[in-house]
Amino acid sequence: MAPIPRSRPLKKNDFPTFFKPLKPTVFSDLPPNIRGPPLPPNIRALSWSPTGSLIATSTSADIRVWTSERPNVKNSTQLKSAHAKGGVPYGSPGIGGDTVEKVAFCPTVEGVLASTGLDGMVRLWDVRTPGAVTGVGGKGTPALADCRTGGDSAFLTWHPDGKELLVGRRDDVVHAVDVRRMDGGVRYEMFHEKKMERGKHVLYAMAFSNSGREVLATTQEGSVRILDWPSMEYLHTLAGHTAAAYTVGHSPVGAHIAIGSGDSTISLWDTTTWLSTHTLSAPSQTTSVRDLSFSFDGAYIVAGAGPDAKDGMPGLNIFHADHGSVVHTVETTHCPSYVAWHPTRYWLAYAGDTGGMKVIGAGTVL
Repeated sequence: MAPIPRSRPLKKNDFPTFFKPLKPTVFSDLPPNIRGPPLPPNIRALSWSPTGSLIATSTSADIRVWTSERPNVKNSTQLKSAHAKGGVPYGSPGIGGDTVEKVAFCPTVEGVLASTGLDGMVRLWDVRTPGAVTGVGGKGTPALADCRTGGDSAFLTWHPDGKELLVGRRDDVVHAVDVRRMDGGVRYEMFHEKKMERGKHVLYAMAFSNSGREVLATTQEGSVRILDWPSMEYLHTLAGHTAAAYTVGHSPVGAHIAIGSGDSTISLWDTTTWLSTHTLSAPSQTTSVRDLSFSFDGAYIVAGAGPDAKDGMPGLNIFHADHGSVVHTVETTHCPSYVAWHPTRYWLAYAGDTGGMKVIGAGTVL
């Protein structure tokens, strides 16, 4: 994949001047004749493609992939009932869909999307054709490939090389899924291996380090365990929260690891000293932090409350990672649930508000 053009990085004092005038663009598939103010759709995940030209959302049983600069629903791709009940293959007649828990674009191949849901399946999709889904695997089954890990899935994350996935179940069993390209890039096959089973730590999420040599695992005790990849042997613990740690991420430039917790804060850890430099909190963030995202330059970070958004206050705070201060607050009607910065630009997607997913800055060039 060719190098992706990046925006010019903005300094802390310049960011509000650039970002404040930007208005959110609504990406909505709600019927236009709906009466009264619509409730926020139950979006469970957001994911940008590696170039940022596409963004995927999961809502209940469906997946929708949007063209990032074309918010009209006619320009989007829908995977309806992407995870069928009882493990019945996608596309089978008369079968309803189960909840899609997570979607995530492959970090190295544009348009290849992974999904997992309450049916215990992991599926790959090719969404590069606007308005349609391409793939093999048989009539009525547009998924490129799938495999069963069993049990309700809770999280899904790609290895940075785009060849493996980590899939965690709600019973704390974790599978590594090996994604292999076959037949000249036309067909995929997926093989899974059990890496971890339920032990003394309840796991909520996992993320790879930028190098892919470590796995960051959040726990109910409020800590993040750093594990070696692929052995999954214990290396180190980052402990700094009084409630469960729900989400974790490595800054794109490698300077920080951020941990979001049920104590309504985000701790930032310096990856040179392995000390917590500061904790992020603000008045509008009054509920659990279950999702977070760094900007492409690692300078700015945002957080969402995930399924706890119903208990939170409106307002989306944008923090400066090095200083820990709020540089700008986006006004929202409801508490943001899921958040995601564009991979190369200051475009910010968030869910949890009325209408649908919103993207601030879409189409702007810096």
